[in-house]
Amino acid sequence: MHTTTSTQVGRIRHFRDTARMTTAEWRRKLIYWGSSIAVGIVAISFAALADKAAALRSDVIKHNPWFMLLVTPAGLALSIWLTRRFFRGAQGSGIPQAIACMHLNDLSVVDRVLSIRIAAAKICLTCLGLVAGASIGREGPTVQVGAAIMNAAARFLRLSEIASRRALVMTGGAAGVAAAFNTPLAGIVFGIEELAHSFEHRTSGTLLTGVVLSGVTAIALVGNYSYFGHTDVIVPVGVSWLAVLACGLLGGIAGGSFSAILIRASSGLPGAFGRFVAQRPILFAALCGLVLAIIGVASGGMTYGTGYAQARAIIQGDEHYPASYFVLKYCATIISYCSGIPGGLFAPSLSVGAGIGGWIAQFLPHTTPGAVVLLGTVAYFSAVVQAPLTATVIVMEMCDNQQVTLALLASSFLAFGVSRMICKQPLYGALAERFLRSVDPEAHNGEAPKYPSKED
Repeated sequence: MHTTTSTQVGRIRHFRDTARMTTAEWRRKLIYWGSSIAVGIVAISFAALADKAAALRSDVIKHNPWFMLLVTPAGLALSIWLTRRFFRGAQGSGIPQAIACMHLNDLSVVDRVLSIRIAAAKICLTCLGLVAGASIGREGPTVQVGAAIMNAAARFLRLSEIASRRALVMTGGAAGVAAAFNTPLAGIVFGIEELAHSFEHRTSGTLLTGVVLSGVTAIALVGNYSYFGHTDVIVPVGVSWLAVLACGLLGGIAGGSFSAILIRASSGLPGAFGRFVAQRPILFAALCGLVLAIIGVASGGMTYGTGYAQARAIIQGDEHYPASYFVLKYCATIISYCSGIPGGLFAPSLSVGAGIGGWIAQFLPHTTPGAVVLLGTVAYFSAVVQAPLTATVIVMEMCDNQQVTLALLASSFLAFGVSRMICKQPLYGALAERFLRSVDPEAHNGEAPKYPSKED
């Protein structure tokens, strides 16, 4: 009798312990899910603010386009002053910060870089850059914002395990891409290919759930839209595949050169000019703004901002831009990045790629122009980020077209190969290593992000 009672008591205790564990696990999951939904809400709100910033810039240009000769330098100078004075860690794209934080062992540094304060500043400063006419995007910053929100959830739960914190940072970044582009599958691929460079079983459930919840939130708020609309173009096997070759080669050369220039610039410019940039960053940003304004006035305002409207018009066949468009947009994006202001590279890169595809299309009369534009977009974007699967899935989902998947993959991987011949290290990986050294020099000697080089 006594034994039976002891057994029952033991079972009751086991049940209570199990129930307590289950409650704690459910609490944790609910916080994860709520944070993922928050990423979607913030991403859509960020997009709305960015649109308002672009509209404000358009109003200034309509009133007098020459005003930008004052607005752009002043806006970039103010952005750099605020970033360096109050919001260190908010500069640049945001993707390198997320990657770097996945390789930091010092969680206090991660909390500083991925703080809600820095995330809010990232949103505001990116919008300031868009008002000023910088050639930047919001998608890269959304990655850092998403990572910051999920990191805040980890802090709330007092997670001290490094692997769990890294999994949440990756989830937040991937969810940010999914919500920013309304491309859930691309968010998953981005998290695996660009942020993690691997796929661990123990983090896969968190990643997939976070991306799905963030994507569903975006759809619920703004509808199931396609970023660049719907296209029905196809690229049949045969002579049309000359476009794959042309776009892959030209996109690879242009994108690889772009990445090499940005990596070199991030390491510091040589000589007296390099010292000037280091000692007078605000004045240098103002000079960059002046150059951007001159390019913008010369292009009729086409090079300002994300380039989304131009890319969409080219892909839909509504507008035909000269070769000067993608050349000037290419230069404007480099100058915007070199100025040091917060802002991403995704949207401008897609715009440059669409311009390249539109220019190539005129020399390939046997291929549907819209299809060539898509191939140019994916080729250049793949060459810049050196993530061919992510580039393919993003373009495929943004245009709601699965019929060109094979041609997109071919162009993307060809451009990736050409880019790696020019720039041996992926852009975001190189920028992440530099950022990692700047915030935690000792981390670079330990577990710094490593990516295979072309010699491997």
